[in-house]
Amino acid sequence: MKQLTTRLVTLKGGSARAVQNPVLSLKVTAGPCARQTATVTLPRVLLGSAPAAAFQLADRTVSALHCELWSDLEGLRVRDLGSKNGVYLRERRVTEAWLEDGDAITLGHSVIKVQATDDFEERPLSEAEAFFGLLGSSLPMRQLYQLLDRAAKADAPVLLLGETGTGKELAAEALVSAGPRADRPLVVVDCGALAHGLAEAELFGREEGAYTDARAAQPGAFERADGGTLFLDEVGELPLELQPKLLGVLERKQVQRLGSGEARALDVRVIAATHRPLEAMVNAGTFRADLYHRLSALTLQLPPLRARREDIPRLVLHFLGELPGGPALAPGVLEALKQGEYPGNVRELRNAVMRAALNLPEPVRPDAAPAGGPHAWNLDQTFRPQKERLFAELERGYLLQLLEACEGNVSEAARRSGLNRVHLYQLFERHRLGRRLGARRGQK
Repeated sequence: MKQLTTRLVTLKGGSARAVQNPVLSLKVTAGPCARQTATVTLPRVLLGSAPAAAFQLADRTVSALHCELWSDLEGLRVRDLGSKNGVYLRERRVTEAWLEDGDAITLGHSVIKVQATDDFEERPLSEAEAFFGLLGSSLPMRQLYQLLDRAAKADAPVLLLGETGTGKELAAEALVSAGPRADRPLVVVDCGALAHGLAEAELFGREEGAYTDARAAQPGAFERADGGTLFLDEVGELPLELQPKLLGVLERKQVQRLGSGEARALDVRVIAATHRPLEAMVNAGTFRADLYHRLSALTLQLPPLRARREDIPRLVLHFLGELPGGPALAPGVLEALKQGEYPGNVRELRNAVMRAALNLPEPVRPDAAPAGGPHAWNLDQTFRPQKERLFAELERGYLLQLLEACEGNVSEAARRSGLNRVHLYQLFERHRLGRRLGARRGQK
Protein backbone atom coordinates (compact mmCIF):
# COMPACT_ATOMS: atom_id res chain seq x y z
CA MET A 1 0.00 0.00 0.00
CA LYS A 2 1.35 3.41 -0.95
CA GLN A 3 2.17 5.97 1.73
CA LEU A 4 -0.28 8.76 2.63
CA THR A 5 1.86 10.18 5.42
CA THR A 6 4.00 13.31 5.38
CA ARG A 7 7.59 12.25 5.98
CA LEU A 8 10.79 13.88 7.14
CA VAL A 9 14.07 14.14 5.27
CA THR A 10 16.86 14.01 7.84
CA LEU A 11 20.57 14.69 7.82
CA LYS A 12 23.17 12.18 8.99
CA GLY A 13 23.08 13.67 12.48
CA GLY A 14 19.35 13.02 12.68
CA SER A 15 18.10 16.62 12.35
CA ALA A 16 15.32 17.26 9.86
CA ARG A 17 16.12 19.42 6.84
CA ALA A 18 12.86 19.06 4.87
CA VAL A 19 9.38 17.54 4.80
CA GLN A 20 7.91 15.57 1.92
CA ASN A 21 4.14 15.86 1.38
CA PRO A 22 2.24 13.16 -0.52
CA VAL A 23 0.73 13.88 -3.92
CA LEU A 24 -2.79 12.42 -4.21
CA SER A 25 -4.96 11.36 -7.10
CA LEU A 26 -8.66 12.22 -6.68
CA LYS A 27 -11.28 10.67 -8.95
CA VAL A 28 -15.06 11.12 -8.84
CA THR A 29 -16.56 7.67 -9.32
CA ALA A 30 -20.25 8.59 -8.94
CA GLY A 31 -22.44 11.68 -9.07
CA PRO A 32 -22.89 14.69 -11.37
CA CYS A 33 -19.10 15.04 -11.83
CA ALA A 34 -18.35 11.37 -12.49
CA ARG A 35 -14.94 10.76 -14.08
CA GLN A 36 -13.60 14.16 -12.94
CA THR A 37 -10.01 13.73 -11.79
CA ALA A 38 -7.26 15.86 -10.30
CA THR A 39 -3.82 15.53 -8.79
CA VAL A 40 -3.42 17.51 -5.58
CA THR A 41 -0.58 18.10 -3.15
CA LEU A 42 -0.94 17.91 0.60
CA PRO A 43 -0.61 18.88 3.48
CA ARG A 44 -4.03 20.56 3.04
CA VAL A 45 -6.56 20.32 0.24
CA LEU A 46 -10.06 21.83 0.26
CA LEU A 47 -12.94 20.06 -1.51
CA GLY A 48 -16.21 21.84 -2.32
CA SER A 49 -18.35 23.60 -4.89
CA ALA A 50 -16.77 27.06 -4.53
CA PRO A 51 -13.80 28.34 -6.58
CA ALA A 52 -11.77 28.52 -3.36
CA ALA A 53 -11.74 24.71 -3.26
CA ALA A 54 -8.66 23.06 -4.75
CA PHE A 55 -10.93 20.24 -5.96
CA GLN A 56 -14.11 21.96 -7.16
CA LEU A 57 -17.26 19.91 -7.73
CA ALA A 58 -20.26 21.11 -9.77
CA ASP A 59 -22.67 19.30 -7.45
CA ARG A 60 -25.52 21.21 -5.78
CA THR A 61 -25.48 18.80 -2.86
CA VAL A 62 -21.86 19.69 -2.09
CA SER A 63 -21.27 22.69 0.19
CA ALA A 64 -19.05 25.59 -0.85
CA LEU A 65 -16.12 24.37 1.26
CA HIS A 66 -17.34 20.91 2.12
CA CYS A 67 -14.31 19.21 3.67
CA GLU A 68 -10.54 19.13 3.79
CA LEU A 69 -7.90 16.47 3.37
CA TRP A 70 -4.81 17.05 5.45
CA SER A 71 -1.73 15.06 6.32
CA ASP A 72 1.02 15.12 8.92
CA LEU A 73 3.60 12.68 10.24
CA GLU A 74 0.81 10.43 11.56
CA GLY A 75 -1.16 10.03 8.36
CA LEU A 76 -3.97 11.39 6.18
CA ARG A 77 -7.32 12.59 7.51
CA VAL A 78 -10.57 13.93 6.15
CA ARG A 79 -12.41 16.60 8.15
CA ASP A 80 -15.94 17.93 7.61
CA LEU A 81 -15.97 21.74 7.51
CA GLY A 82 -19.56 22.21 8.62
CA SER A 83 -21.09 20.98 5.38
CA LYS A 84 -24.85 20.68 4.96
CA ASN A 85 -24.93 17.05 3.77
CA GLY A 86 -21.92 15.69 5.65
CA VAL A 87 -18.98 13.45 4.80
CA TYR A 88 -19.40 9.66 4.62
CA LEU A 89 -16.66 7.05 4.84
CA ARG A 90 -17.47 3.35 4.63
CA GLU A 91 -21.20 4.19 4.85
CA ARG A 92 -20.82 6.13 8.09
CA ARG A 93 -21.02 9.88 8.55
CA VAL A 94 -17.78 11.23 9.99
CA THR A 95 -16.64 14.56 11.37
CA GLU A 96 -12.98 13.58 11.15
CA ALA A 97 -11.46 10.23 10.16
CA TRP A 98 -8.24 8.57 9.05
CA LEU A 99 -7.99 7.58 5.41
CA GLU A 100 -6.21 4.67 3.77
CA ASP A 101 -5.00 4.41 0.19
CA GLY A 102 -7.98 3.71 -2.09
CA ASP A 103 -10.68 4.89 0.34
CA ALA A 104 -13.81 6.50 -1.11
CA ILE A 105 -15.49 9.46 0.59
CA THR A 106 -19.03 10.61 -0.21
CA LEU A 107 -19.93 14.30 -0.34
CA GLY A 108 -23.57 14.85 -1.21
CA HIS A 109 -24.18 12.86 -4.40
CA SER A 110 -20.48 12.69 -5.27
CA VAL A 111 -18.21 9.74 -4.44
CA ILE A 112 -14.48 10.48 -4.56
CA LYS A 113 -11.75 7.87 -4.56
CA VAL A 114 -8.55 8.95 -2.81
CA GLN A 115 -5.33 7.30 -3.94
CA ALA A 116 -1.66 7.95 -3.29
CA THR A 117 0.70 8.45 -6.20
CA ASP A 118 4.40 7.67 -6.25
CA ASP A 119 5.22 11.36 -5.97
CA PHE A 120 6.03 13.61 -3.02
CA GLU A 121 6.59 17.36 -2.94
CA GLU A 122 9.61 18.31 -0.86
CA ARG A 123 9.56 21.52 1.15
CA PRO A 124 12.70 22.66 2.98
CA LEU A 125 12.59 23.52 6.66
CA SER A 126 13.93 26.78 7.99
CA GLU A 127 17.12 26.49 10.02
CA ALA A 128 16.14 29.51 12.12
CA GLU A 129 15.10 29.35 15.79
CA ALA A 130 13.24 32.67 15.54
CA PHE A 131 11.64 34.77 12.83
CA PHE A 132 11.05 38.50 13.38
CA GLY A 133 9.54 38.15 16.86
CA LEU A 134 8.24 34.60 16.56
CA LEU A 135 10.20 32.15 18.75
CA GLY A 136 10.71 28.39 18.69
CA SER A 137 12.80 25.74 16.98
CA SER A 138 10.17 22.97 16.89
CA LEU A 139 9.26 21.31 13.61
CA PRO A 140 5.91 23.19 13.24
CA MET A 141 7.65 26.54 13.77
CA ARG A 142 10.46 25.74 11.33
CA GLN A 143 7.80 24.87 8.76
CA LEU A 144 6.01 28.13 9.52
CA TYR A 145 9.16 30.25 9.20
CA GLN A 146 9.86 28.81 5.76
CA LEU A 147 6.32 29.56 4.60
CA LEU A 148 6.37 33.06 6.09
CA ASP A 149 9.65 33.83 4.37
CA ARG A 150 8.25 32.72 1.01
CA ALA A 151 4.96 34.56 1.52
CA ALA A 152 6.75 37.76 2.58
CA LYS A 153 8.39 38.04 -0.84
CA ALA A 154 5.07 37.77 -2.66
CA ASP A 155 2.46 40.52 -2.83
CA ALA A 156 -0.69 38.38 -2.75
CA PRO A 157 -3.15 38.53 0.17
CA VAL A 158 -2.31 36.26 3.11
CA LEU A 159 -4.81 34.60 5.44
CA LEU A 160 -3.46 33.63 8.86
CA LEU A 161 -5.47 30.98 10.68
CA GLY A 162 -4.96 29.78 14.22
CA GLU A 163 -6.43 29.50 17.66
CA THR A 164 -6.55 32.46 20.01
CA GLY A 165 -3.12 33.30 21.38
CA THR A 166 -1.03 31.53 18.75
CA GLY A 167 0.65 34.74 17.56
CA LYS A 168 -1.24 35.77 14.43
CA GLU A 169 -0.47 39.46 14.92
CA LEU A 170 3.23 38.68 15.38
CA ALA A 171 3.11 36.59 12.20
CA ALA A 172 1.56 39.51 10.32
CA GLU A 173 4.29 41.84 11.56
CA ALA A 174 6.90 39.26 10.56
CA LEU A 175 5.47 39.10 7.03
CA VAL A 176 5.86 42.86 6.76
CA SER A 177 9.34 42.97 8.31
CA ALA A 178 10.64 40.25 5.97
CA GLY A 179 9.11 41.75 2.85
CA PRO A 180 9.68 44.70 0.51
CA ARG A 181 7.14 46.90 2.33
CA ALA A 182 9.00 46.80 5.66
CA ASP A 183 9.66 50.55 5.71
CA ARG A 184 6.12 51.48 4.67
CA PRO A 185 2.93 51.92 6.74
CA LEU A 186 1.40 48.98 8.58
CA VAL A 187 -2.19 49.77 9.54
CA VAL A 188 -4.00 47.39 11.90
CA VAL A 189 -7.79 47.14 12.01
CA ASP A 190 -9.44 44.95 14.64
CA CYS A 191 -12.61 43.94 12.80
CA GLY A 192 -14.15 42.72 16.05
CA ALA A 193 -13.83 46.18 17.62
CA LEU A 194 -15.29 48.24 14.77
CA ALA A 195 -18.11 50.41 16.10
CA HIS A 196 -21.53 49.57 14.68
CA GLY A 197 -22.43 52.12 12.02
CA LEU A 198 -18.89 53.49 11.74
CA ALA A 199 -17.14 50.42 10.38
CA GLU A 200 -17.50 51.45 6.74
CA ALA A 201 -16.00 54.88 7.38
CA GLU A 202 -13.14 53.37 9.38
CA LEU A 203 -12.22 51.04 6.52
CA PHE A 204 -12.97 53.15 3.47
CA GLY A 205 -12.97 56.77 4.73
CA ARG A 206 -15.55 59.54 4.60
CA GLU A 207 -16.09 63.03 3.25
CA GLU A 208 -17.34 65.94 5.28
CA GLY A 209 -21.11 65.70 5.65
CA ALA A 210 -21.26 62.03 4.61
CA TYR A 211 -23.50 61.51 7.65
CA THR A 212 -24.74 63.54 10.60
CA ASP A 213 -21.58 63.52 12.73
CA ALA A 214 -19.10 63.62 9.83
CA ARG A 215 -17.85 67.17 10.47
CA ALA A 216 -14.58 66.65 8.61
CA ALA A 217 -13.18 64.46 5.87
CA GLN A 218 -11.26 61.44 7.12
CA PRO A 219 -9.17 58.86 5.25
CA GLY A 220 -9.99 55.24 5.95
CA ALA A 221 -7.65 52.40 6.86
CA PHE A 222 -7.04 51.52 3.21
CA GLU A 223 -5.88 55.04 2.37
CA ARG A 224 -3.71 55.22 5.49
CA ALA A 225 -2.05 51.97 4.44
CA ASP A 226 -1.44 53.09 0.84
CA GLY A 227 1.99 51.89 -0.27
CA GLY A 228 2.19 49.55 2.71
CA THR A 229 0.17 46.82 4.41
CA LEU A 230 -3.31 46.59 5.91
CA PHE A 231 -3.76 43.95 8.60
CA LEU A 232 -7.40 42.93 9.10
CA ASP A 233 -7.30 41.21 12.46
CA GLU A 234 -10.24 38.91 13.30
CA VAL A 235 -11.65 39.32 9.79
CA GLY A 236 -14.25 36.68 10.67
CA GLU A 237 -16.00 39.36 12.75
CA LEU A 238 -16.51 41.65 9.76
CA PRO A 239 -20.23 42.45 9.32
CA LEU A 240 -21.78 40.60 6.39
CA GLU A 241 -23.10 43.83 4.86
CA LEU A 242 -19.55 45.23 4.54
CA GLN A 243 -18.06 42.17 2.90
CA PRO A 244 -19.16 42.97 -0.70
CA LYS A 245 -17.58 46.42 -0.52
CA LEU A 246 -14.34 44.98 0.90
CA LEU A 247 -14.32 42.44 -1.94
CA GLY A 248 -14.78 45.23 -4.47
CA VAL A 249 -11.87 47.24 -3.04
CA LEU A 250 -9.62 44.18 -3.16
CA GLU A 251 -10.55 43.34 -6.74
CA ARG A 252 -10.44 46.86 -8.21
CA LYS A 253 -7.60 48.17 -6.00
CA GLN A 254 -9.60 51.34 -5.57
CA VAL A 255 -11.46 52.83 -2.64
CA GLN A 256 -14.32 55.29 -2.56
CA ARG A 257 -14.98 57.31 0.59
CA LEU A 258 -18.46 57.59 2.02
CA GLY A 259 -20.11 60.64 0.50
CA SER A 260 -17.71 60.79 -2.45
CA GLY A 261 -18.15 59.89 -6.09
CA GLU A 262 -14.41 59.68 -6.67
CA ALA A 263 -12.48 56.39 -6.60
CA ARG A 264 -8.89 56.54 -5.35
CA ALA A 265 -6.29 54.09 -6.63
CA LEU A 266 -4.53 52.00 -3.99
CA ASP A 267 -1.31 50.06 -3.60
CA VAL A 268 -1.97 48.00 -0.46
CA ARG A 269 -1.06 44.47 0.53
CA VAL A 270 -3.74 42.87 2.69
CA ILE A 271 -3.07 40.38 5.47
CA ALA A 272 -6.08 38.94 7.29
CA ALA A 273 -6.28 36.77 10.38
CA THR A 274 -8.93 34.97 12.37
CA HIS A 275 -9.40 32.27 14.98
CA ARG A 276 -12.87 31.53 13.61
CA PRO A 277 -13.61 28.59 11.27
CA LEU A 278 -14.07 30.63 8.11
CA GLU A 279 -14.85 27.59 5.95
CA ALA A 280 -17.78 26.66 8.21
CA MET A 281 -18.91 30.31 8.14
CA VAL A 282 -18.85 30.22 4.35
CA ASN A 283 -21.05 27.12 4.41
CA ALA A 284 -23.40 28.79 6.91
CA GLY A 285 -23.68 31.92 4.78
CA THR A 286 -22.14 34.28 7.36
CA PHE A 287 -18.93 34.83 5.37
CA ARG A 288 -18.88 35.30 1.61
CA ALA A 289 -17.25 32.51 -0.38
CA ASP A 290 -15.86 34.96 -2.96
CA LEU A 291 -14.28 37.11 -0.22
CA TYR A 292 -12.75 34.01 1.35
CA HIS A 293 -11.36 33.07 -2.07
CA ARG A 294 -9.86 36.56 -2.47
CA LEU A 295 -8.27 36.68 0.99
CA SER A 296 -6.90 33.14 1.02
CA ALA A 297 -4.51 33.32 -1.94
CA LEU A 298 -1.85 32.27 0.57
CA THR A 299 -3.14 30.54 3.71
CA LEU A 300 -0.89 29.83 6.69
CA GLN A 301 -1.92 27.88 9.79
CA LEU A 302 -0.24 28.83 13.07
CA PRO A 303 0.37 25.81 15.31
CA PRO A 304 -1.17 25.65 18.79
CA LEU A 305 1.21 25.47 21.73
CA ARG A 306 0.29 21.83 22.42
CA ALA A 307 1.83 20.94 19.03
CA ARG A 308 5.15 22.58 19.93
CA ARG A 309 5.63 21.91 23.62
CA GLU A 310 9.41 21.66 23.22
CA ASP A 311 9.40 25.45 22.64
CA ILE A 312 7.98 26.20 26.11
CA PRO A 313 11.33 26.56 28.00
CA ARG A 314 12.63 29.13 25.53
CA LEU A 315 9.35 31.04 25.58
CA VAL A 316 9.41 31.10 29.38
CA LEU A 317 12.92 32.57 29.41
CA HIS A 318 11.88 35.16 26.84
CA PHE A 319 8.84 36.25 28.87
CA LEU A 320 10.93 36.47 32.04
CA GLY A 321 13.37 38.72 30.21
CA GLU A 322 10.52 41.09 29.35
CA LEU A 323 9.71 41.68 33.03
CA PRO A 324 11.41 44.47 34.99
CA GLY A 325 14.56 43.19 36.67
CA GLY A 326 14.50 39.88 34.78
CA PRO A 327 13.19 37.84 37.74
CA ALA A 328 13.96 34.14 38.19
CA LEU A 329 11.39 31.44 38.82
CA ALA A 330 11.20 29.48 42.05
CA PRO A 331 12.55 25.89 41.92
CA GLY A 332 10.20 23.51 40.16
CA VAL A 333 8.10 26.23 38.52
CA LEU A 334 9.65 25.78 35.07
CA GLU A 335 8.87 22.06 35.15
CA ALA A 336 5.30 22.85 36.19
CA LEU A 337 5.01 25.35 33.34
CA LYS A 338 6.25 22.74 30.86
CA GLN A 339 3.53 20.35 32.00
CA GLY A 340 0.70 22.90 31.94
CA GLU A 341 -2.24 22.96 29.56
CA TYR A 342 -2.75 26.23 27.73
CA PRO A 343 -6.04 26.58 25.85
CA GLY A 344 -5.07 30.22 25.28
CA ASN A 345 -1.74 29.07 23.78
CA VAL A 346 1.34 31.32 23.91
CA ARG A 347 -0.64 34.27 25.27
CA GLU A 348 -1.86 32.17 28.19
CA LEU A 349 1.67 30.87 28.81
CA ARG A 350 2.93 34.46 28.93
CA ASN A 351 0.30 35.33 31.56
CA ALA A 352 1.25 32.23 33.55
CA VAL A 353 4.93 33.22 33.52
CA MET A 354 4.11 36.75 34.70
CA ARG A 355 1.94 35.46 37.52
CA ALA A 356 4.64 33.02 38.57
CA ALA A 357 7.34 35.71 38.50
CA LEU A 358 5.15 38.07 40.56
CA ASN A 359 4.50 35.26 43.06
CA LEU A 360 0.75 35.28 42.60
CA PRO A 361 -1.20 32.19 43.71
CA GLU A 362 -0.99 28.94 41.75
CA PRO A 363 -0.41 30.58 38.36
CA VAL A 364 0.81 27.48 36.60
CA ARG A 365 -1.64 24.64 36.85
CA PRO A 366 -5.29 25.53 36.32
CA ASP A 367 -6.36 22.15 37.73
CA ALA A 368 -4.63 22.76 41.06
CA ALA A 369 -6.44 24.97 43.58
CA PRO A 370 -4.41 26.80 46.25
CA ALA A 371 -4.27 24.79 49.46
CA GLY A 372 -4.54 27.87 51.69
CA GLY A 373 -2.91 31.17 52.52
CA PRO A 374 -3.99 34.72 51.73
CA HIS A 375 -4.99 33.82 48.15
CA ALA A 376 -6.94 30.64 48.89
CA TRP A 377 -10.02 30.20 46.76
CA ASN A 378 -13.35 30.93 48.43
CA LEU A 379 -15.50 27.98 47.42
CA ASP A 380 -18.60 29.75 48.76
CA GLN A 381 -18.15 32.39 46.07
CA THR A 382 -18.62 31.86 42.35
CA PHE A 383 -15.62 31.45 40.06
CA ARG A 384 -15.88 34.56 37.86
CA PRO A 385 -15.36 37.33 40.47
CA GLN A 386 -12.37 35.48 41.92
CA LYS A 387 -10.87 35.06 38.47
CA GLU A 388 -11.37 38.75 37.70
CA ARG A 389 -9.80 39.75 41.03
CA LEU A 390 -6.77 37.54 40.35
CA PHE A 391 -6.21 39.03 36.91
CA ALA A 392 -6.67 42.56 38.26
CA GLU A 393 -3.97 41.86 40.85
CA LEU A 394 -1.69 40.54 38.13
CA GLU A 395 -2.21 43.61 35.93
CA ARG A 396 -1.73 46.13 38.74
CA GLY A 397 1.41 44.45 40.09
CA TYR A 398 2.95 44.25 36.64
CA LEU A 399 2.11 47.88 35.80
CA LEU A 400 3.58 49.17 39.07
CA GLN A 401 6.88 47.39 38.43
CA LEU A 402 6.84 48.50 34.80
CA LEU A 403 6.33 52.16 35.77
CA GLU A 404 9.17 51.98 38.25
CA ALA A 405 11.58 50.29 35.86
CA CYS A 406 10.81 52.68 33.00
CA GLU A 407 10.71 55.78 35.20
CA GLY A 408 7.36 56.80 33.77
CA ASN A 409 8.54 56.63 30.14
CA VAL A 410 5.46 55.29 28.34
CA SER A 411 7.31 54.63 25.08
CA GLU A 412 9.83 52.47 26.91
CA ALA A 413 7.02 50.77 28.86
CA ALA A 414 5.22 49.98 25.60
CA ARG A 415 8.41 48.51 24.11
CA ARG A 416 9.09 46.31 27.14
CA SER A 417 5.53 45.13 27.61
CA GLY A 418 4.70 44.56 23.95
CA LEU A 419 1.55 46.69 24.39
CA ASN A 420 0.72 49.80 22.40
CA ARG A 421 0.64 53.20 24.12
CA VAL A 422 -3.14 53.59 23.92
CA HIS A 423 -3.71 50.24 25.60
CA LEU A 424 -1.14 51.10 28.29
CA TYR A 425 -2.86 54.38 29.09
CA GLN A 426 -6.17 52.53 29.36
CA LEU A 427 -4.62 50.05 31.80
CA PHE A 428 -3.10 52.89 33.86
CA GLU A 429 -6.49 54.57 34.12
CA ARG A 430 -8.27 51.32 34.94
CA HIS A 431 -5.95 50.78 37.91
CA ARG A 432 -5.89 54.48 38.88
CA LEU A 433 -2.21 54.80 38.20
CA GLY A 434 -2.46 57.97 36.15
CA ARG A 435 -1.25 60.13 39.04
CA ARG A 436 1.74 57.88 39.59
CA LEU A 437 2.52 58.19 35.91
CA GLY A 438 2.36 61.98 36.17
CA ALA A 439 4.48 61.95 39.32
CA ARG A 440 7.18 59.87 37.66
CA ARG A 441 7.18 62.27 34.71
CA GLY A 442 7.52 65.24 37.04
CA GLN A 443 10.54 63.73 38.78
CA LYS A 444 12.48 63.45 35.53
